[in-house]
Amino acid sequence: MTTTDLPRLIAFYRDVVGFELTYRFPEDGAPEFVALRLGNSELGLAADPKAGGPPLAHRWELCVYADDCDSAVAVLRAGGATVTEEPVDQPWGERSARVTDPDGNRLLVLSRL
Repeated sequence: MTTTDLPRLIAFYRDVVGFELTYRFPEDGAPEFVALRLGNSELGLAADPKAGGPPLAHRWELCVYADDCDSAVAVLRAGGATVTEEPVDQPWGERSARVTDPDGNRLLVLSRL
């Protein structure tokens, strides 16, 4: 993912979603790239001062499994995410919702019923 405000997006994924910062480049000064980890999943975020919006947001979405979809969506909403599809039970045995992060990147939040 790229963003024009990397510190804000790092804070969102660390503080709201729960990712742990595992790598930062450069080590000093303003970050240009970071790697975050949540369980066995890793996420890379890069600073791009020319980014006018999420260039690939229409092609992909980050899938996040949570213990409770509704609670996760409430935390994301309170942290600055926009809910585009409220949580709903799916016929395949999951509850799902769609949100966008502060840069418009799409997240699919899921929990098993």
